[in-house]
Amino acid sequence: MKILIADDDPQLLRALRITLTAQGYEILTAVDGASAIRIAIAEHPELLILDLGMPHLDGVEVIHAVRGWSRAPILVVSGRAGTADKVGALDAGADDYLTKPFSVEELLARVRALTRRVPRAEAPDAPELVVVLGDITIDLAARSVVDASGGGRRQIRLTPTEWQVIELLARNPGRLVTRQTLLTHIWGSEHVTDTGYLRLYISQLRKKLERDASAPRFLITEPGMGYRLELDAR
Repeated sequence: MKILIADDDPQLLRALRITLTAQGYEILTAVDGASAIRIAIAEHPELLILDLGMPHLDGVEVIHAVRGWSRAPILVVSGRAGTADKVGALDAGADDYLTKPFSVEELLARVRALTRRVPRAEAPDAPELVVVLGDITIDLAARSVVDASGGGRRQIRLTPTEWQVIELLARNPGRLVTRQTLLTHIWGSEHVTDTGYLRLYISQLRKKLERDASAPRFLITEPGMGYRLELDAR
């Protein structure tokens, strides 16, 4: 089982990595929120252990971003013991909250409890390699987009950045992918507020993949939140 631990305390990261590796878990680590999101997208961990007070993006922001596309359990491990912090993290989508300092035995018990909640077949979410949008077929492995409308087979060229956008959406079909997740994954944490980049590339993709870019059936905007690739368009 793959676990991502995100904390800006290198000593704690090392201790948790050693402890959980000894229990047979595969451990990934991140030292800030932006890195945590990038690693989660790339590796699809089956459990996330997050601190709240991380640089670049805090734990709650990471929870919001990850919850846009993943059902993996999230355990918050934080020195913040206030009720408001706990409620805020749980409301954002965390599954459990453990206050620092904690015993190794309690941490392992929380991890075992969380990993029992999600059937193994559901985590990590298996990415689709081929996505069909009406007459258009997107093959992520071959990096090919084919338009079969009108009885022909026309190749559609996507730019490298357009590929990054559509791939992240296609690997999470039907699920909201937040603007923050897309911006961080493609342009880095320093561009998390540059939503103009995203609107531009979504517009270009709609022109290439939608029959009517002004009334999209597949590339759906979730106002104020992000985007969703809807496969079961009506």
